Amino acid sequence: MLCPSRSAIILSHLVYCLLGFAFSIVLWANPALAYDAPELLPDHPTNVIDLGEFLSPSQESDLDRRLTEFEAKTGWKVRVLTQVDVTPGRAVKDFWGLGDRSVLLVADSRGRNLLNFNVGDAVYPLLSRNFWIELQSRYGNQFYVREHGYDGSITASVNSVLGCLEQNGCTVVPGLPKEQWYLTLFTAVLGGLVFGFAGHPRREGEIFAWRWALILSPLWGMLLISFGIAPVVTRTSDWLPLLRNVAGFAGGAVVAYLIPAPKRSPASEI
Repeated sequence: MLCPSRSAIILSHLVYCLLGFAFSIVLWANPALAYDAPELLPDHPTNVIDLGEFLSPSQESDLDRRLTEFEAKTGWKVRVLTQVDVTPGRAVKDFWGLGDRSVLLVADSRGRNLLNFNVGDAVYPLLSRNFWIELQSRYGNQFYVREHGYDGSITASVNSVLGCLEQNGCTVVPGLPKEQWYLTLFTAVLGGLVFGFAGHPRREGEIFAWRWALILSPLWGMLLISFGIAPVVTRTSDWLPLLRNVAGFAGGAVVAYLIPAPKRSPASEI
């Protein structure tokens, strides 16, 4: 009897977690809408229901005004619900008239991630499911919430949604977090190291081994372009991170090229 390996078990659990995560974002019916308690709804029209008291009165008023102006300008309906122990559940759908052109942001501090989104079908052609997954993981994770607060997380995510809907869609969440830029810089430098090592002369009189550099171009090219440049240019128009990554690639290449190559034994030369 064959037993599954430990890596196979871990991989299967990871697949199930990712499928469940995507499923919770795709469907309208999530825990926030699993109940029906209309008595928790306010007695006046508003775009923000702050049951969790994550926003100050001035922040709530300003956000409500912005969402009203945005809907009048674009036709997209964006609503915010915060909660801790109680939730109006399905009642918010009728209260706000949520539909295909609606986005509901639910901030619930009970979960590992603060944010959840209920998205109408008309939104997905402009903002794909990958966008919502990235938005949730960037602004709703515990580290971001601990550093910026509940209000900062809600405000940043709403700003991203409004900005992308206003410009008719985004493929990725705008902005380049410092942690993500560090990762792109690391991959760019790593690509430079590969390029520099590949260019070590291997023949008498050879200055740079372009042949080997071209052979390894899929590797260092992927590290530089796919992981070092593409995530930067798709998320920000600022040229400074891009220039730093290119400089990191060049610096890594120079350092790797200047490191003396190990001498080959006479037997390997025969």
